[in-house]
Amino acid sequence: MVHSIVTESLNKLRNEKIRITPQREAILEYMAESDKHPTAEEIYRALYDQFPNMSQATVYNNLHLFVKIGFVKELSYRDTSSRFDFTNTQHYHAICEKCGAVVDLYYPVLDDIEMVAKSLIGFEVSHHKMEVYGTCPDCLEKEIEAYS
Repeated sequence: MVHSIVTESLNKLRNEKIRITPQREAILEYMAESDKHPTAEEIYRALYDQFPNMSQATVYNNLHLFVKIGFVKELSYRDTSSRFDFTNTQHYHAICEKCGAVVDLYYPVLDDIEMVAKSLIGFEVSHHKMEVYGTCPDCLEKEIEAYS
């Protein structure tokens, strides 16, 4: 599954006449395999051994290229570094206010919201997002342990 998503993304780059570099391909593969929402710095550190001459700016610039093309989304929360989400399905995010973890939340009921907005109020929706804030299970467990 991950391989086909990366191949599809590389084909999209080729169709846009964008050169496929080993660094670009590695960033895409890392994003597709990651179940987290990494920052540019986290991706840079993860790929450093493979590409010691690649700069953090190269990672950041490629991520913004992927955002522009549409297969990566940039997530900005509060004053923290942007996180990046490689996605091909509509989903939402649960964000821990303690540790900053971002977890994908799939809730198909909301997929119809654009159609509902159109039929109820005549609103033409271009896109939508939902974020849920609270405390993740790991942080809740740490709180319980601290009070025990």
